[in-house]
Amino acid sequence: MKKILVAVVILFIAFILLVYLSVSSTDKEFKTCEIKNYEDLEKVDFKKHDSVLVAPSSLYEGNILKEFMQGKNYRKSWSTPVKVPIAFLDTLKGGLKIIKEGGGKQTHSLKLENEEGIIFTLRSVAKDPEKLIPEVAEDLGLQNIIVDGISAQHPYGALLAAQLSDIAGVLHTHPTMYFIPKHDKLGTYNKEYGNRLYLLEYETESKKNWTSFKNVDEIVETKDLQELKQKEGKTLKIDRASLIKARLFDLLIGDWDRHAEQWGWVLLKNDGSFKAIPLAGDRDNAFFNISGIIPSIITNENLEPLVRPFGEEIDYMPGLVYPFDRYFLIDTPKEIYIEQARELQQLLSDKKIDDAFMVWPAEIAKLDQQDISTKIKSRRDRLEEYAESFHTIIQQKGKLTEALKGSENAEIDEKLIPCFECGNETSKE
Repeated sequence: MKKILVAVVILFIAFILLVYLSVSSTDKEFKTCEIKNYEDLEKVDFKKHDSVLVAPSSLYEGNILKEFMQGKNYRKSWSTPVKVPIAFLDTLKGGLKIIKEGGGKQTHSLKLENEEGIIFTLRSVAKDPEKLIPEVAEDLGLQNIIVDGISAQHPYGALLAAQLSDIAGVLHTHPTMYFIPKHDKLGTYNKEYGNRLYLLEYETESKKNWTSFKNVDEIVETKDLQELKQKEGKTLKIDRASLIKARLFDLLIGDWDRHAEQWGWVLLKNDGSFKAIPLAGDRDNAFFNISGIIPSIITNENLEPLVRPFGEEIDYMPGLVYPFDRYFLIDTPKEIYIEQARELQQLLSDKKIDDAFMVWPAEIAKLDQQDISTKIKSRRDRLEEYAESFHTIIQQKGKLTEALKGSENAEIDEKLIPCFECGNETSKE
């Protein structure tokens, strides 16, 4: 017994030593993109060029020990230089003006508006996880575990997700990648936002219609949709089939970060009634490829059920069911889930999945296409099974007992908190 205890202690000490050796490879918490074909960016007149050779970030480069302890992830895709078009706010989308600075816990972003009044978001490809680092990690010198976790996100994942969304018939925000150099239009934002790599996409709220739908009243976020439900009652309905299709699509591409604030709603108005079509935004965590000893421990379903790895099979469905799903889909017949699963299976053929990777630079497709394509196809083949499980868990968890994330201050009646259809009793006088 004593020998076993000594062996356990030795193994534990060895593990701690390997952890610290792994995380000590860099003390940086953030690093922007790296330009490969120019040495002094301040002397470059980018208006004379149409593209630039750029790597999203070299922050995640690692040795064998780092890959073993913290995962192989998408390190090579982050550090591989590719040709990206250069864009200026003066001319992009007919000219864009900055409305305000945005951003979430990881992403630096700017809200922009064109002459037609359409709102766009310019979102940084490189992530800054400083706000996510717990104090205890800093005290122990282990902040690199959080920082390095960004390497599990694919820098070009949003582009592939958008291409697959088109095939699947799932509404999305049409992200496009650009290098934005320092220039006069950025004004006071030049220092923090100039000479960086971005995704430009439509915003999930807009007074102007940028979609292919007709009779669009406006595009709203979830909180605003709830407040409109409070006003309109049963004359406002969501397209449940479209939402189920979108959520099953999320399962296919391994996008586990789908809380209420990640969605917009396209409001179609017809004869005094409204129909809301779900609009998926923010695909940073699609194809989330986490591996390695440390991440595998941290994301164990018993410790962190909500952060799920993208594998050939879904390992823990309860972690992928959000309060958002229960709020909008409770009591939806199982048959609709099955119908949408079958439709996605038909739309996303092997050939169409493979062809979707043409949206990526060839250098990146060479690195990751085979692995990601195999996983999507495997999940697609089991999608009916996943759809049934998804439906069952929603029904088992039931209606909400507290407000959706982002809707805590929504001006709605308490009857509208448990579920969206619970607001049918409220109607416009």
